[in-house]
Amino acid sequence: MLDVPKSLLAALLAAGCLGLAACGDDDSGGSGGSTGSGDGAAAQTVCEPDKKLEELASGKVLSKGPYGEPAVPAADIELTDEELEEIKKKNATAALVMHFGGNDWTNAQVAGAKAQFEKMGVKVIAVTQADGKADKQVSDLETVLAKKPDVILSIPIDPTATASAYKKAAAAGVKIVFLDLPAKDLKAGEDYVSVVSADNYGNGVASAHILAKALDCKGEVGAVHFADTSSYAVQQRWQAFQDTVKSDYPEMEIVESQEVNAPDFAGDSEKGASAILTKHPDTKGMWAFFDIPAEGVKQAVKTSGLKDIPIATVDLGLNVAIDIAKGEDVVGLGAQLPYDQGVTEAKLAGYALLGKEAPPYVALPPLPVEQDNVLEAWEQVYHQPPPKQLREAAGG
Repeated sequence: MLDVPKSLLAALLAAGCLGLAACGDDDSGGSGGSTGSGDGAAAQTVCEPDKKLEELASGKVLSKGPYGEPAVPAADIELTDEELEEIKKKNATAALVMHFGGNDWTNAQVAGAKAQFEKMGVKVIAVTQADGKADKQVSDLETVLAKKPDVILSIPIDPTATASAYKKAAAAGVKIVFLDLPAKDLKAGEDYVSVVSADNYGNGVASAHILAKALDCKGEVGAVHFADTSSYAVQQRWQAFQDTVKSDYPEMEIVESQEVNAPDFAGDSEKGASAILTKHPDTKGMWAFFDIPAEGVKQAVKTSGLKDIPIATVDLGLNVAIDIAKGEDVVGLGAQLPYDQGVTEAKLAGYALLGKEAPPYVALPPLPVEQDNVLEAWEQVYHQPPPKQLREAAGG
């Protein structure tokens, strides 16, 4: 679990690495249907989650942007050596206006952006975090604007409440790159450069395949998901999980889902999961929309006395990573790539400084994480060696 005060967990989910905005009932992006065979006999389901997970490793992005924009893969965002030299001559400055700080996701985003800005000769003159408060983020933006940065990278806590502050920055000529979602009524190519996000739909698909693998593609499953339908990224995960179970695993059934509210995601998820397990004692697996709720689900399973209930989720927090490494309740997840997201955001800022056209929505591919790759995945996600407790859990 990320080391974030409980008072900030709502902001983390509602306006940060888990994203915001309206989520449609888009059934696109699923991973294909099951196949059948037989001369007039009942169709047989082909159980091949490993094959599906290998397909996800191709780097294809399944998500769409908050306004339905097709995603451009982050790998397509490049700057040549000549372009880097041209940016260096501009002596540009940048500010990073974050929603909260002190956690692995934000730290990785900032580290990735700083590393790329250094290559571009762009000086980072401010890094702020707003404690999950929209009014403080507005104040942070005003303070940063007084420093006259050329570039701002930012993630809106509340895309409506902060919109006027971002519009003011855009009117002042600042090049804005948004993380996860834009502020309300701002237009790509006019008010901001681009939006960069994880492939949350793809990570939801990955989690479904991982749970199916643990269940041999059959059985009743329960789920906890976020009650706030305006949370775009999280709702993409939930939609993807449902779509994939329906299209690929007809012998699996989501028998019940429970809505979870902020700020006590673990506690609410424990209650919701307990209700499902009590009502459906034949439940064979559980799903949660990110790692903190997954911890609550784990506690509910423990309390229920039921055995061998695998849990799948999204986001590589330390506690679930340790669980995966030990081969315990959490069997796997789809992970975001925040460091690489920060690198991509800085590159897109470089596009703007050069006057180079940028796509409106860029996403990084999903990363399926299971026991056999959890250590490597940690390094890929955070660009740091796995912490000692994770290495020990993996037997290293």
